Amino acid sequence: MGRFLVILGLVLVAVGLLLPLLGKLGLGRLPGDIVIERDGFRLYIPLMTSLLVSLVLTLILWLINR
Repeated sequence: MGRFLVILGLVLVAVGLLLPLLGKLGLGRLPGDIVIERDGFRLYIPLMTSLLVSLVLTLILWLINR
């Protein structure tokens, strides 16, 4: 359990460091992401971004466990 938490923490740190880079690449503004803007209100639902990240992580984990 301790090893899992350490790995999870390292992954979160890596994602936090890469987040500005991913924003510059356009990740988070893909077609299919839903943005609703009203006066003083903004709702952002990153549907396609979530699907893309899920697909990439699934492929990486599949290759590691192979």
